[in-house]
Amino acid sequence: MRWESGGRSKNIEDRRGLGGAGMVGGGGIGMLVLVLVISFISGRNPLELLSQVEQSAPAGNAVPAGEVPANDPQAQRVSFVLHETEQTWTRIFQQNRGTYQEPVLVLFDGSVRSACGSASSAVGPFYCPADQKVYLDLSFFRELDSRFGAPGDFAEAYVIAHEVGHHVQTLLGVSEKVNQARSRMSQEEGNQMSVRQELQADCYAGVWGFHTNSKNLLEPGDIDEGLSAAAAIGDDRLQKQGQGYVAPESWTHGSAQQRQRWLRRGLDSGDINQCDTFSAGAI
Repeated sequence: MRWESGGRSKNIEDRRGLGGAGMVGGGGIGMLVLVLVISFISGRNPLELLSQVEQSAPAGNAVPAGEVPANDPQAQRVSFVLHETEQTWTRIFQQNRGTYQEPVLVLFDGSVRSACGSASSAVGPFYCPADQKVYLDLSFFRELDSRFGAPGDFAEAYVIAHEVGHHVQTLLGVSEKVNQARSRMSQEEGNQMSVRQELQADCYAGVWGFHTNSKNLLEPGDIDEGLSAAAAIGDDRLQKQGQGYVAPESWTHGSAQQRQRWLRRGLDSGDINQCDTFSAGAI
């Protein structure tokens, strides 16, 4: 990506170095795989497995949103990507006579407190609808490269754009409808609904990529990096790596092929109307 001369977001909270919320067990690579395995076997949200509300924790983790350090290129890239999502979704919402409310992206290391509870970096990047913030430990990008074999700045950008896609779903009321529907479903049916929601966030990430590409900000190979990342974190590949076999009934995010297909649909069309993963037979 040609990010060096691009804009920067003012909606970054840099909580790195402030410590977490006193979570037990820390984090790390081994814990990430363990949590993913348990999540896929049980069908539970990985954030729920590690979330823990700390009533006695100090409230000193609030950091005003603003600029990231100029000498931190990775954080600068994150700020650039967030800024580009703000530009894209503001324009799309305006075209549909709506107003886009920009989310805040929180950088943390180790563990973090959110309105959804406390979480370890082992859960990976996540979006909390209760405070409309994206949470990201930059160590996940090293994991994406070294363990999952999906390096590159656009692979990182896809991850951020996917989480912002969940924010868009919250603003559009999709997330609330999904939660209501899942409350009336069996575990397996609820997992299928979760897959549809995640694939739509992939498609929304692709919509962002389309508009960013139209501004000549992408370089040769960027799209392939994003597609490789989408495949690398497909449920089937993660299950095969973590537990040695694939159990589709416990998927919550979609297969490698599904994730690539919906990301590609957004990238090719740039149209949120092409991201209806909830129609019968869509996935």
